[in-house]
Amino acid sequence: MKHFIQSLVLLFFVTGVSQVTFAQDPRESEIRRLEKLERESVLKGDSIPLFDKIWSPKMIVNTPANVVGTVEGTKAHFRSGDLHYLSFERNIEKMSFNDNVAIVMGGEVIKPQGKQINAGKVVTRRFTHVWQYANNSWSLIARQATIIKVE
Repeated sequence: MKHFIQSLVLLFFVTGVSQVTFAQDPRESEIRRLEKLERESVLKGDSIPLFDKIWSPKMIVNTPANVVGTVEGTKAHFRSGDLHYLSFERNIEKMSFNDNVAIVMGGEVIKPQGKQINAGKVVTRRFTHVWQYANNSWSLIARQATIIKVE
């Protein structure tokens, strides 16, 4: 009888624990989707999602070149081909929410090409994004990126 009860308890824990799932905050899923769309749009040179959906008209940027700029300056660089990458990977390490604001931090590895500084090299940088929820959608209102290694 004792062995039967132990087996039953063990069975309960094995099957019970395997059924535990952790629900992801729907806001986190949406921000991850937008982060992916933003990265892919930059990589492809597709300005429509960036200009119309992702980047806020009030976005400010602290660029990897240590220059503070606006969304208009970023758009100008994008149009002129100054933001042209052969590859672009982003690893989100932390995401937190404060009311209608999301903060995303992590690392990026890019390979610039064309007339960009460090063209043909592998550039590793840290980034911070600040997203704001307004009018039923999220938009990127601030970006900071710092180069930490060039190979």
